[in-house]
Amino acid sequence: MSTETWSIGELARATGLTVRTLHHYDDIGLVRPSHRSRGGHRRYDYDDVRRLHRVLALRGFGFGLPAIAGLLDGDGPGAREVLLRQLDQVTDRIDRARALQRRLTMVLGQFDDAGYRSATALISLMEGMIAVEHTYTPEELELMAAARRRATESLSTEERAALAERRRQSWEAMTPEQQAEMISSRPSLPH
Repeated sequence: MSTETWSIGELARATGLTVRTLHHYDDIGLVRPSHRSRGGHRRYDYDDVRRLHRVLALRGFGFGLPAIAGLLDGDGPGAREVLLRQLDQVTDRIDRARALQRRLTMVLGQFDDAGYRSATALISLMEGMIAVEHTYTPEELELMAAARRRATESLSTEERAALAERRRQSWEAMTPEQQAEMISSRPSLPH
């Protein structure tokens, strides 16, 4: 287990949160740092960072802070389930963004046709814009999670192994620059 800790400023910079937000989470007991420096300053360890991740993921699912506190301190989803739900949400958003991309391309093509005007095309475009910005309800997230579980359960051991192999091959097919870019785009915490 890592013994690294991060100051509140380091954690704020690494996550993009504000120090004020982290102070608030501490004040309300949502994410309290497990350690203090000799000078009494907050120090966050791995478990604190893990809890913070769950808070942010649950916020992204539309839960308010009181509900999040109940989920984290009760029988809420574990860290792996939170990551899987985030993946479901991101996958759905990508699908919605691709649909919007197709609509934008279609409407742009129509605008390029001399004198073409269509309120219907613009309405369709706005519908796609709103769909991309969709806020998921807990019920929608649970439906996505259930669909993912069903799909995973329907895979044989061989299919799961093949999926893992495809992921490995995709990674290896990337150039070292692409791999480095992917790694560097992940949020990292200072050491």
